[in-house]
Amino acid sequence: TAAMEMTGQGYETILVEREKELGGNLRRIHYTADGADPQELLASIIKQIEKEPKITLYKGAEVKRVSGYLGNYTTEIVTESSEVVSVEHGVVILATGGAEYKPTEYLYGQSDKVLTQLELEEKIVGGSGEVKKLDSVVMIQCVGSREEEHQYCSRICCTQAVNNALKLKELNPDTEIYILYRDIRTYGMNELLYRQAREKGVVFIRYDVDRKPDVRHADGKLAVLVYDEVLGSEIQLEPDLLVLSAAVRPQADAEEFASRLKLPLTQDRFYMEAHMKLRPLDFVNEGMYLCGLAHSPKFISESIVQARGAVSRAMTILSKPFLMVGGVVSVVDGDRCAACLTCVRSCPFDVPRINEEGVAYIEAAACQGCGICASVCPRKAITLQHYKDEQVTAKTAVLTGS
Repeated sequence: TAAMEMTGQGYETILVEREKELGGNLRRIHYTADGADPQELLASIIKQIEKEPKITLYKGAEVKRVSGYLGNYTTEIVTESSEVVSVEHGVVILATGGAEYKPTEYLYGQSDKVLTQLELEEKIVGGSGEVKKLDSVVMIQCVGSREEEHQYCSRICCTQAVNNALKLKELNPDTEIYILYRDIRTYGMNELLYRQAREKGVVFIRYDVDRKPDVRHADGKLAVLVYDEVLGSEIQLEPDLLVLSAAVRPQADAEEFASRLKLPLTQDRFYMEAHMKLRPLDFVNEGMYLCGLAHSPKFISESIVQARGAVSRAMTILSKPFLMVGGVVSVVDGDRCAACLTCVRSCPFDVPRINEEGVAYIEAAACQGCGICASVCPRKAITLQHYKDEQVTAKTAVLTGS
């Protein structure tokens, strides 16, 4: 979406896809709560991208290195044929996506009767006769989410579970469906789906995080024991199928890739925006923007809107004939510089370098104004503009009334 929006504004776009085909997680989603067809949407977007002359598409490729600064980035791409291509560009939009958590609990991987919601969806769409014959289905929410190690909510799980439950009811109204939840979060208009599911006979049973359901497998049958807070006692369910609402997780190499691009991550290893309210689509690094599951769990419509927003932010840079550099940047006094490389090692943005004259040089357009290099320089050869020692001292004296 971001690539198509960018070319719609008249700019050439380089689209780097790590996998051998486009689509990411959308390839596994076949229906939505509002009745839309994600596969039709995906096919349409791929068709537009492949015939768009302003988009250069690399599939099965990897970003090896990104250097430069706002308006003047250089990226090295390793193509599928192991060829290294270097491209120059003005901005970066990161949409590396997320992944479905593969559970290690509730006998997943040990029994073919335990699936994730995405795997159930594939069975439903595949026309499996087994699905229509199910007498009982149990779904467990918050698998891998809202726990001590992963405290965030994956947001889409509740709606996906309710949606799949309604699909099972369409195929066989007699199927008994139990959803074991901690808190139902079908937010927005999806709240109507929750009401519809209850009206169709889907049973919701709340469980506490300290008393999670206990899943057992014996004699080819599943048994799910859960403490019902309403009844005040433990009940046993014997489903034909157990479906786990698995969490949305960051890509496995998110930390490595973030280090390569010098980008920050949240404590949950999703990419962190510059400011949640003031700059929700920007990175701290100027000229870099984010969208999709790389940022946080979200629905298809939210990812599309965020991609368009990221392009709008990028346009504020690309549409200008030239850019003004901020005044708070570091400058080097070449006469005092000993080329000790302290600034080169300490800068988190890799800005300082040793020039042809053998002294440190800091590109003003790339400097983020953090002042780290100025504070660590042993010879005080680096100064952060507008924050010289005498300026800070004078300001402190005024503030204290000295």
